[in-house]
Amino acid sequence: MATNNQTYKTGEKAPESGKYKVKSLVSGGSSNQDDTEVKIEEGEQLPPSPSSNEAAHWVKVS
Repeated sequence: MATNNQTYKTGEKAPESGKYKVKSLVSGGSSNQDDTEVKIEEGEQLPPSPSSNEAAHWVKVS
């Protein structure tokens, strides 16, 4: 399935299983150092940013 630019916020449930990556922080802070990809199963809640432990906007990468 092709990836799109849909973003999901920390606490939302993943719409499908796959790898997700932080696009930006909800607070507007930079996420440049946060390039960690996390594997999330469909229905699991998206976590805070792994590097800053802050709420984040996530994008599906695969």
